[in-house]
Amino acid sequence: MSTPDLLAQDGLVQDRPAALRRLLARPELGALIAAVAVFVVFAAVAEPFLRVSSLGTVLYAASTIGIMAVPVSLLMIGGEFDLSAGVLVTTAALTSSMVSYQFTAVTWVGVLVSLATTLAIGWFNGWMLGRTKLPSFIVTLGTFLMLTGANLGITKAVSGTVSTKAISDMEGYEACRRLFASEVTIGGLTVKATVWWWLGLLVVGSWVLLRTRFGNWIFAVGGDADAARAVGVPVARTKTLLYLGVGFGAWVLGQHLLFSFDTVQSGEGVGNELIYIVAAVIGGCLITGGYGSVVGSALGALIFGMVSKGIIYAQWNPDWFKFFLGAMLLMAALLNAYVKRRAERGPR
Repeated sequence: MSTPDLLAQDGLVQDRPAALRRLLARPELGALIAAVAVFVVFAAVAEPFLRVSSLGTVLYAASTIGIMAVPVSLLMIGGEFDLSAGVLVTTAALTSSMVSYQFTAVTWVGVLVSLATTLAIGWFNGWMLGRTKLPSFIVTLGTFLMLTGANLGITKAVSGTVSTKAISDMEGYEACRRLFASEVTIGGLTVKATVWWWLGLLVVGSWVLLRTRFGNWIFAVGGDADAARAVGVPVARTKTLLYLGVGFGAWVLGQHLLFSFDTVQSGEGVGNELIYIVAAVIGGCLITGGYGSVVGSALGALIFGMVSKGIIYAQWNPDWFKFFLGAMLLMAALLNAYVKRRAERGPR
């Protein structure tokens, strides 16, 4: 064998450990392993889990979490939380419905007013964070409480009940339903509109995070805001834009909620913000910020979808579902911290 061949082989041997280290440093690796494990478990214990129709159900459940998990993961990589994200989805649906019913009888007007409302609330969270320097936990907890009260109080004042009026007979309803709540069946697999919205947000979010200057800003402000500010990163503006992203995701999911069921209960959404955070953490995001993956958040949402439906298909007691989520959260947080430490140490 020639000397170049020997050198080439030696280079391959040396490259393999480096490639393995890079793979082990990926934030979404733990979520990928967990997703495969969850799939194998339910495939083994629940025969209906492997049916094509069941896959559509799992994807739908995952997408309703994934739509919010994408912007929430970006926000967490930027070092912040949004405890109002769950009720903001309900606010988006309520606003669209009540504006359409009470003022215009055209659903598109309500949809656009709802978008402006959720973006305004996202901007408010970011602005308050920048102006007051309070922790995002406090700022968004306040927003959560205000929205929870406003959702109930305004709905009862306008509609006389805790739910909105039906709007299915209004102009534009069918077009809005096709955009936000339609479904298509391909070979027995039913794919709902939320899956396409989820995939679109996933692609855009990954591109922004990994391929743009703004993505570098997100990592910088989450890792060390003071250091980022010292090198010219607009910290306050970056965080405000991340909150606007959460507002957009809430608008999309809120419109799906409205145009799927025609009416909306004002008390919905409370507690869902924790599920979005769990999906992001399982996907590799650190609570402390500066580290994470949008793709990982999608895997976290997929795990949620598989578990929530797999438990039903396996005929297990659903009361254990949140216990499982809590255990997954703790294990994911420990694994993410370990992976980050290994990545920071670099080659050894």
